[in-house]
Amino acid sequence: MLHVYHKVIYVYHKVTQIKKDSKKQRVLHTRVSEALDEELREKAAGLGVSVSNLVRNILLNTVEMVEDLVADSGSIARAASKDKPADTRAPPAAGPPQLLGWQDLQLHLNALCQECNAVLAKGSTAKVAVFSAQAPPVFRCIDCIETENISSEESP
Repeated sequence: MLHVYHKVIYVYHKVTQIKKDSKKQRVLHTRVSEALDEELREKAAGLGVSVSNLVRNILLNTVEMVEDLVADSGSIARAASKDKPADTRAPPAAGPPQLLGWQDLQLHLNALCQECNAVLAKGSTAKVAVFSAQAPPVFRCIDCIETENISSEESP
């Protein structure tokens, strides 16, 4: 009977150790510039969290956002590839469609700025191009539109 008792205790300790080991988090080491290190420390101090927790939260949120962006892109691609009813309008004029202007838009999906590749998060405000003929959607962040407007005002 004592022999069985020792085997049960041994198995219990092994299972307990495996459970403890599975709860351990991994340590990730990375090199960052002094400027980034200082910025992270200041931001963490301002939020009242450790630098480790701040970096962990940044990584988690970024991964989630990228996953959402990939899922939304897949949905857009599937929707665009479905057969559409025949268009009864006049055929488009030869040549590429002309940009008519930019329309403010509150995004229902994540998108990317065509100019700077910034992630335009779902729910944020962005601009969408309006063309003279059917064309794929083109998104721009507000900053890129403002920069474009300033540079076009300065040129003769």
